[in-house]
Order: sequence, then structure tokens, then C-alpha cells
Amino acid sequence: MRILYLLLVVLFVVLQGVAGQSYFSSPIRACRLRRGTCFFGRCPQPYHHVGSCGLRSSCCVRGGWK
Repeated sequence: MRILYLLLVVLFVVLQGVAGQSYFSSPIRACRLRRGTCFFGRCPQPYHHVGSCGLRSSCCVRGGWK
């Protein structure tokens, strides 16, 4: 019977660790990881397009191509 309580505690600790992780990354978060900024429509002049932030939004990075 004691082993059931121990297994319950271990399961609880594992689930607490998993709850803090996000498995589904949003497009806005992916843009931020590229050090980009989301703009509605096309990118303004000093920025260039590197991806999408969702519907009609562009992920833009400042500067030239590297």
C-alpha cells in the first residue's frame, strides 16, 4: 500500500514538470526567437521578411541579409 502513495507522489512531481513546458510554439514566439518583430502586412523599409506571424502578419528582422 505504501508503494501506491510513493507512485502517486512521483507521478505528481513528473506532471508538475511537464506542465511548465509548452509543446506548441506560436508563430509569434518563433519570430521572437529569430530576433524578429511582427508587422501587419509587409515589412517596412529597414526590415526584411524572414517568416510569418500568422494571417497577414510578417516576421521582419532589421538589417540586411547575413
